[in-house]
Amino acid sequence: MGHLDHATFGWLTPVLSYVMACIGAALGLRCTVRALNATGRTRRNWLLTAASAIGTGIWTMHFVAMLGFGVTGTEIRYNVPLTILSLVVAVAVVGAGVFAVGYSRDRGRALALGGLTTGLGVASMHYLGMAALRLHGSIGYDSVRVALSVVIAVVAATAALWAGLNIKSPAAVAVASLVMGGAVSSMHYTGMIAVRVHVTPSTASLPGASAMQFIFPLAVGLGSYLFLTSAFVALSPTADEREASASAQQPLESPVG
Repeated sequence: MGHLDHATFGWLTPVLSYVMACIGAALGLRCTVRALNATGRTRRNWLLTAASAIGTGIWTMHFVAMLGFGVTGTEIRYNVPLTILSLVVAVAVVGAGVFAVGYSRDRGRALALGGLTTGLGVASMHYLGMAALRLHGSIGYDSVRVALSVVIAVVAATAALWAGLNIKSPAAVAVASLVMGGAVSSMHYTGMIAVRVHVTPSTASLPGASAMQFIFPLAVGLGSYLFLTSAFVALSPTADEREASASAQQPLESPVG
């Protein structure tokens, strides 16, 4: 069995992946708060932004962490279509959960269903991403740890949706995002601890793209999207700020003599 190294670059990839998960969670929660205070097309747009932020943050967290993954005795490459599919799955299932919470009248039921759907989707994204790995050998999993990682994903997703419904202040959102980033990272590394690799030495070339050829540029692009969207959300006025501005612009009534 090949020796697995989850941090070939030291603490760089675990810390950076945690930061990306926190940014995605914070941005998604802020967008969800904005959505719940809006109606019509504006609500839909904020929910779409929330879904893309959380889904992108989770995917980026996973593959930034994977940049530090190595197996003794074999190089690692990635199947490009499967890797992109894992990103689509992440955004789609998070979107399903966010929209369920954003539009349902029964918030409790929507929270339970949305948390379960989103959590299973996040786990599917993780294991789809793992299925995209190409190496000399075979990959197996410890079923108990896989099940634990799925449970963590469901709990983390439910907590994220609950936070979107109940947490309003920027300070509270910041704290919640740190917790959510830790939960998503825990799910990832629990899933990675479940991995077992049996290396079959070979000199044949592997199909797919290397991490630096494909994963790194895509992760940088998605990370830039998160930072730019965070700046947009931070500069965009809230509903209360718009109301205050509109009130300030109204002409004062002339006193009646």
